[in-house]
Amino acid sequence: MADAFIRLHATDNLVIALADLPKGSLVDGQTLPVPVPRGHKLATRAIAKGETVLRYGQSIGQATEDIPAGGHIHTHNLGMGPHSTDYAIGQHATPLPPLPERTFMGYHRSDGQVGTRNYIGILTSVNCSGSVARFIAEAAEKDPILSAMPNIDGFVPIVHNSGCGMSGVNEGYDTLMRTLKGYARNANFGGILLVGLGCEVMQVPDLVGQGRLRPDGNFRYMTIQGIGGTRATIAKGLEVLAEMATVASKVARAPAPVSKLIVGLQCGGSDGYSGITANPALGVASDMLVQMGGTTILSETPEIYGAEHLLTRRAVSPEVGEKLIERIRWWENYTAINGGEMDNNPSPGNKRGGLTTILEKSLGAVAKGGTAPLAGVYKFAEPITSPGFVYMDSPGYDPCSVTGQIASGATIIVFTTGRGSVSGYKPSPCIKLATNNEMYQRMAEDMDINCGDIIDGVSIAAKGAEILERIIATASGAQTLSEQLGFGGAEFVPWQIGAVM
Repeated sequence: MADAFIRLHATDNLVIALADLPKGSLVDGQTLPVPVPRGHKLATRAIAKGETVLRYGQSIGQATEDIPAGGHIHTHNLGMGPHSTDYAIGQHATPLPPLPERTFMGYHRSDGQVGTRNYIGILTSVNCSGSVARFIAEAAEKDPILSAMPNIDGFVPIVHNSGCGMSGVNEGYDTLMRTLKGYARNANFGGILLVGLGCEVMQVPDLVGQGRLRPDGNFRYMTIQGIGGTRATIAKGLEVLAEMATVASKVARAPAPVSKLIVGLQCGGSDGYSGITANPALGVASDMLVQMGGTTILSETPEIYGAEHLLTRRAVSPEVGEKLIERIRWWENYTAINGGEMDNNPSPGNKRGGLTTILEKSLGAVAKGGTAPLAGVYKFAEPITSPGFVYMDSPGYDPCSVTGQIASGATIIVFTTGRGSVSGYKPSPCIKLATNNEMYQRMAEDMDINCGDIIDGVSIAAKGAEILERIIATASGAQTLSEQLGFGGAEFVPWQIGAVM
């Protein structure tokens, strides 16, 4: 049964099943008293109640009852326990050696950024203008002249469910403001039309008046009330889009260094394989991008909880480490005052896939960030100014987290999944990595790369190099499967903080 399980660290008191193991199977010298599903954990020796359970050589919780040798370790007998708070800031912040520069074919912007796509966005200040923004985008896609414009990838309505019924002076307002401004400035947009209703809390003049939203000037704005209603706004919107598309279509792809790429690292629908295959392979690709001068963004603060010490130890300065710890403390307070808890993750799907506590999930999730020093920590949708491997605070809810990363500047998203997440995130293409062979075969039309073959012998280093090549090809215009399927119109989800009034 040697190929039926894997031990991830010499000190672990468990192994991971690589196949469905029936009762009576002999695994690592232990006879299984119960069946253990693929991706789940089993004890390699007897574990006493209250004893720490180790995976990756790190605590993933404490046994809530005595677990016999060979016993199935899961939610019925493993609970949260204390996790390391030995943050040791900067202890492991070792710079990686540089790699030779690579290039991709991208869209050069006037502020020095380089996009991987060239969309025209119809951005909304409030939910009340969402339908009109969609009507404008639909009309533009059907217009024979606009739809035939060269170098334009399409017209994207960016609609959401906020912008009013909220305070205009709190953290939630500031977060939405950053998010909308960040989308307006993302390098994957060749132009932005901002559409508001007119009477909302998130006023269009406030968005426009806080600084030039696009350095290239290919930006226009209007309100439905100011223009004179739905039909008049659609007509005016088409007129404006024709002007903007004419400007944006003059920008063609040209060589750019990989150092101009900003890649968001994501996981969703994780399983017991995520921390074994796709996540560490993505970590290799992340390191290689950083070694070429690029930027990668790790996020989802509730899903690094319990593993944050692995990041603080890589912080380039005490200030960077303390920023991450401050975000952890913010989340502990945020969940407490809202009647939640940090261990409300993993989700039911994660648990069916073999994950048990947030400590276990977080240790696997952090692997996406490789080994590079942590160069910066940012709030949700805050512009990324430090190249290298950085962290952006966000919820663990995937569409919301990706929204923040794109607002912070991400021009590509790479997304690992074990259960089979399907989504896309215009304007930034999303590359999907499957963690296991079975799901990849079942959902091959949605998964760009299979990382399940790592279990079959493909090295993590080789898979990381394959992911890097796909990132460069995608940045140069190759479509991801989620793009081919038409995803990206429903996944703009700003983080709502505070009361809805």
